Amino acid sequence: MISEKIILGNEYPLDGLLTIPDTGLAPYPAVVLVHGSGAHDMDEKIYKIRPFKDIAEGLAKLGVASIRYNKRSLTHGKALVKALGASLTVKEEVTEDAVYAADLLRGDERIDSNKIFIAGHSLGGCLAPRIDAEGGDFAGLIIMAGSPRRLEEIINDQQNDFLESAKGLKRWIGKKQIAKVQAKLDNIHSKTDEEAKAIPFFGGGSLYYLKDMGRITVAEYLADSTKPILVMHPEKDVQVLLEKDFEKYKEILANNPNATFKLYKGLNHVFMPSLYGTIDKAVKEFKTEQNVDTQVIADMAEWVKNV
Repeated sequence: MISEKIILGNEYPLDGLLTIPDTGLAPYPAVVLVHGSGAHDMDEKIYKIRPFKDIAEGLAKLGVASIRYNKRSLTHGKALVKALGASLTVKEEVTEDAVYAADLLRGDERIDSNKIFIAGHSLGGCLAPRIDAEGGDFAGLIIMAGSPRRLEEIINDQQNDFLESAKGLKRWIGKKQIAKVQAKLDNIHSKTDEEAKAIPFFGGGSLYYLKDMGRITVAEYLADSTKPILVMHPEKDVQVLLEKDFEKYKEILANNPNATFKLYKGLNHVFMPSLYGTIDKAVKEFKTEQNVDTQVIADMAEWVKNV
């Protein structure tokens, strides 16, 4: 494979890597990798795991190019907060750079401009339909451990799951902290934009971030869509859920003949073997060096090449 350094964007330039197969014939299909929540680097490094590095290198061996990059909130977090403050949304944090990445691929003669896809993981999966609608214009969407629900619903579920598994002082402290967060999230969409901007949330940002994100739901973005979509879900995911998320995608996409669904037994939120299976031990799990399951990468490559 060939890995080339790139600089993505203008006002907020980001380091990234374009990974291209070194076998087969160009032009190659390509995938834009979009991170989950948090200030991630281009490998989506979480403690000792690097999911996007695994995926990019695995896809290249199977004839599919990819582009990955440091997230804007990692490289320019302070500048973003200074410039936008309470008005910060996923448009500035995520969407714009994913669109830049797609445009960069379209300008590369080694890439098939008609076969550029988005692969969003976690929050990136939630946002994939929005990114596609707001300029991505992808040939198809890959949703990895995503959710069609609003982010505030997912946050509430994750916090309640944490409380159920926590004990003693940890549970007592957690209960008080979670109650404060949930009070902020109550009736979020009945608040005006200015009211939401006045409520601090997400370190330097505001509740408006969530309000804006939930203004148009995933179901609304995907209504009547026949675009190819691959929904990939890890069975042992404790951050997004089989019944509430994976099955909901099936309902939303019931009339899309080009929707494909894959469930991966025994895998966790990052498509690696589940070790503990509870949300309170997620950090411990990510501190164990593992790799993305090879079948997941093989399925991605096969789907992309056959669309």
